[in-house]
Amino acid sequence: MIDSDNSSFELPDVEQKQPVLILASASPRRLELLQQIGVPCIVNPVDIPEVPGSDEIPNQFVERLAREKAQAGFQKAGVDSVVMGADTVVVSNGRIMGKPTGKDDAIGMLTQLSGAKHQVMTAVAVVDRERILSQVVTTEVSFRNLSRLQCEQYWDSGEPKDKAGAYGIQGLGAVFVVNIKGSYSAVVGLPLAETAELLESFGIGVWRDLGL
Repeated sequence: MIDSDNSSFELPDVEQKQPVLILASASPRRLELLQQIGVPCIVNPVDIPEVPGSDEIPNQFVERLAREKAQAGFQKAGVDSVVMGADTVVVSNGRIMGKPTGKDDAIGMLTQLSGAKHQVMTAVAVVDRERILSQVVTTEVSFRNLSRLQCEQYWDSGEPKDKAGAYGIQGLGAVFVVNIKGSYSAVVGLPLAETAELLESFGIGVWRDLGL
């Protein structure tokens, strides 16, 4: 059992045939991906420290964050529902790249990614009152060579500021990507096939918004 605190909120006053999914993330991309597969949800983001442990390798780090977000979301909800947390990191030569702290940090990240392969790791965790399940999906992404001017212009667009690795594959940053091996949606923010399987194991089916 997972105890809840007093920071609860009310669910819509409608009969639910399936559990209510709460998305413990403020990411508009993750919400859009859930909408894409017809999974309605309530957005109730949480804020937790995102600092890797001294001996924590990237896949362990991203999975821990996803699980902590899901558990924090469940504690915050204070209702008998299902909560999903997720996190994404970019890994280059073993280095974890989170969101850039500023222009110089972003350009440094993009320069390191230029003309090379890197990994995008996205973890998804789902929790209810009885259990928590999680999975990490790794996708390999190859970048073309980038000039300093391109990196600066991309930063000036505003897109990299809230993106792990300082780029968004679903936006302007798509022009940097020459190849991917693995899940495209995981690079965006959620591996949809794996997410669907996790949700189904908690009684939440896909395509619900389509009436299927």
